[in-house]
Amino acid sequence: MATNRSRRDFVKNAAGLLAMATLNRSGIAADELRCPTRFITTGPRHHWFGYYDKLQFDPTNRYVLGMEVPFEHRSPKADDVIQIGMIDLQDNDRWINLGESRAWNWQQGCMLQWVPGTESTVLWNDRDGDRFVCRILDVRTNESRTVPHPVYSVSPDGKTAVTPDFRRIADVRPGYGYTGLPDPFSGDLAPSDTGVFHVDLATGESKLILSLKDIAATGDIPNAEVGIKHYFNHLLFSPDGSRFIALHRWQYPNGKRLTRLITAKPDGTDLRIVIPNGYASHFIWRDPQHILSQSKELLGNANWGDFLFEDREGGRVEEIGHGVLDPSGHLSYLPGNEWILNDTYPTGPERLQTPHVYHVATGKRIDLADFHLPKAYAGEWRVDTHPRLSRDGRTVCIDAVDGTNGRQLALIDISSVVNLVSATGP
Repeated sequence: MATNRSRRDFVKNAAGLLAMATLNRSGIAADELRCPTRFITTGPRHHWFGYYDKLQFDPTNRYVLGMEVPFEHRSPKADDVIQIGMIDLQDNDRWINLGESRAWNWQQGCMLQWVPGTESTVLWNDRDGDRFVCRILDVRTNESRTVPHPVYSVSPDGKTAVTPDFRRIADVRPGYGYTGLPDPFSGDLAPSDTGVFHVDLATGESKLILSLKDIAATGDIPNAEVGIKHYFNHLLFSPDGSRFIALHRWQYPNGKRLTRLITAKPDGTDLRIVIPNGYASHFIWRDPQHILSQSKELLGNANWGDFLFEDREGGRVEEIGHGVLDPSGHLSYLPGNEWILNDTYPTGPERLQTPHVYHVATGKRIDLADFHLPKAYAGEWRVDTHPRLSRDGRTVCIDAVDGTNGRQLALIDISSVVNLVSATGP
């Protein structure tokens, strides 16, 4: 049943959970700008969305997707069920139940997202017997169906998806895969029968398009040694759907991991190793030819930074926002690519997480708010803010800790930020 949420239009001070936009890097006085911020969910249950590269807002920006769980501070068990729902921003932030899932994790949830190209269709992963599946639901008509394969990234036309093997990820990197089903290839360091799959969302047919055996034998593996175990994670279609990104990762016997960023066509052909040096992390497509990704040991910078890569092997590389744009956050471009949305991990004695925007042309960074993350939220069940944009680029939704309410969803109105700096220029 739907329940009512009270609307709370207040902003807490820096000693609490939220602060007004801090503009120390922007050159704009703090009293010139305000970023209205509020939580749109509340306890006693906990709410979050997960990763930053999924469509959380519907096309009208009225409904915001989320997940609900009755506990925190432990790993999911096979019998833990979460609720799937959406918040109606025009009806007192009312929570509307949509379904449930048994295939989820704290960092990325269950791949809940609006299906691109549709007005009212959502999808999420679930477990059904001895397999992971994808549930597809029209929230307007309540018509539903099940695809007999999980998904990760959905093509821009909403017709197909690509996905890694979540059983494999759970075996190698707990916190990013799903519990309940063991990895049948656990003893194989680079199996030939699993990797990246292409899924037809209409027919439910799936096909292995990149195997772990093949990727492990492609190009040079930095610091290769006996016993490294290969897997794929973090897939994302390009804006035009012509290619997708995947992170090829391998884990050493001591638990250390290195990563190559690769791209390929949706059928797995035309494979390119865009970042070959073993250091690749959070990324986003700027356009169909360029990828903004974190890496290091590039252009004379030994530390992690944000770099713009051409989508080709040996292509041009440009560092973006050196010393200003955080080199460890979760990156997105606002519509038009003039702004980059990002965040930070907890910093300083207050353990503050700081979503921020970066104006590419002027090099200005504007901190939107500070969120305190208690020490209890660490490791697998930490709460990264993972900032997600509304379709019009005027609102940001984040995951954050709201005192005794625990993890909840919050909205930040960034329209004044974009308007003001665009008007004032450099």
